[in-house]
Amino acid sequence: MAQIDFEKMDGLVPGIVQDAKTGEVLMLGFLNPTSYAKTLETGFVTFWSRTRQKLWMKGETSGNRLRVVSASTDCDNDTLLFRVEVEGDGLVCHEGTVSCFTRQVAMEVSRG
Repeated sequence: MAQIDFEKMDGLVPGIVQDAKTGEVLMLGFLNPTSYAKTLETGFVTFWSRTRQKLWMKGETSGNRLRVVSASTDCDNDTLLFRVEVEGDGLVCHEGTVSCFTRQVAMEVSRG
């Protein structure tokens, strides 16, 4: 079992949330040791809200909870990837979309 390195980012690690069926990246949040333990205990992704300074289970008010299908860490043990099934209507973003990643960024790609 991997030991998560919460020390690199002052007690937090990024948590990437991916739809287990489609592979679409749905959102990114941050976890501290307490929210990580709560996630493991409940089977639902629980984040640490940096703005509200409290635990936050995604979907606790909307019903669009993130049921963990599997979890893994990157090679440095400082980022988590949660593959999930979304409960409710499947709209993960607070703006009413399936994914939080909907805004295109203009980029010039150099071809070398």
